[in-house]
Amino acid sequence: MKKNLPATLQFLGATGTVTGSRYLIDTGNKRILIDCGLYQGFKQLRRRNRKPFPVRPRLIDTVLLTHAHLDHSGFLPALYRSGFQGRILCTPATQELSRLILQDSGHLQEEEARYAKRKGFSEHRDPKPLYTLEDAKAVLGSFKAVPFNRKSDLGSGVSAEFIPAGHLLGAAQIRLNINGTIVHFSGDLGHDPDPLMRAPVPFGGADILVCESTYGNRSHPNIDPEEELAPVLQRVFARGGTVLIPSFAVGRAQGLMYHIARLMKRGDIPYVPVYLNSPMAVDATEIYHNHHDEHHVSWEDCKAMFQLAARVNTVDESKELNTRQGPMIIISASGMLSGGRVLHHLVSFGGDRRNAIILSGFQAGGTRGATLASGQRKVRVFGREIQIEAEVVQLETFSGHADADEILDWMSAGHAPKMTYLTHGEPDAADTLRRRVAHELGRKVRVPEHLETVRLDAPK
Repeated sequence: MKKNLPATLQFLGATGTVTGSRYLIDTGNKRILIDCGLYQGFKQLRRRNRKPFPVRPRLIDTVLLTHAHLDHSGFLPALYRSGFQGRILCTPATQELSRLILQDSGHLQEEEARYAKRKGFSEHRDPKPLYTLEDAKAVLGSFKAVPFNRKSDLGSGVSAEFIPAGHLLGAAQIRLNINGTIVHFSGDLGHDPDPLMRAPVPFGGADILVCESTYGNRSHPNIDPEEELAPVLQRVFARGGTVLIPSFAVGRAQGLMYHIARLMKRGDIPYVPVYLNSPMAVDATEIYHNHHDEHHVSWEDCKAMFQLAARVNTVDESKELNTRQGPMIIISASGMLSGGRVLHHLVSFGGDRRNAIILSGFQAGGTRGATLASGQRKVRVFGREIQIEAEVVQLETFSGHADADEILDWMSAGHAPKMTYLTHGEPDAADTLRRRVAHELGRKVRVPEHLETVRLDAPK
């Protein structure tokens, strides 16, 4: 490795996009990767998943994982298969959720490659998964859980600390001390107030801050999520329709079930069948029961959330669900309609005007969810265009991310860094937040380029 050269930070992902979060710290003696996410959305981004990793994986000593979502963790099996032999440090809940998410990702990639080959809609004669279920199982042996607020010695004068970020069970900010230089990664900051998660710990100041900007160009509406959700469900059920909710299996599915259970209990919506078509979401809901210290859902509400939905486990059960008619609610992954069982439901229920498709989270550019959110009504599924006649609703109150005002409030709690880098945001969001940080907080800030490298002793 290099010696006696300035420590550097390289932006390997999440620049100009909300996916593919990857940042490399190189001290000359240690190479530390913060997050190792999948690229999703636009095809030119997804192609990066197939390219050789920008740094030889065997030369990376440690991966620090902010949280378990695929855009932060989903490339780990491929990294391991390519030669990574170091440790992966994360919080206990992130380790538990990653076990579910990565194995599910490997299984789905194998399943989708087989389906594409059988139906002949891939551009490749023999489509291959990016990685397999066995690859996902293999990398799990490299995980080591570290509690919040405990410093981990990474060697060569480098230490790391995980600090609660809200957003999701186990989600962390990461604070690195590199021979006296403090580099702080926000991770994904949670919305405050959030119906499930506790608020992120305020920023404590740093020499360099790397901060997300997912909602850097907007503010969340100041209404209760149940007040936004209830009228949609009421009108769809009144016309005998089915509500299809594409949902992230970890975090969003649990929040949706929490609110739907409360609405039914109060009589604001009728009792209708609710189906959770994501075995991973079922298992993740159990993990929420094991980590009550990280969220503020009561035992009673947590139990109601868990008992609300009928679990759809097998492929045959999922297919049978497509033969039913409403009123009913189907919650199924993935949240941006980028893959999974929800696509079969989209084909089955999307053509009926009585039904509704409720988008409950951020829709990254290039995904089917973003296409529908923009008002378009034709999407490509399994190699063919389908017309969506169902009502499409984008919820604004269910985000797990802080909005622009909340990010600024969070930043302002700590002393000004020498430089703030805004990542994990699409171009308009990142640049809008950049202007506000510069003008309202008076701080040096910019949006880095993909694969750009900066020196920690002279950030610019």
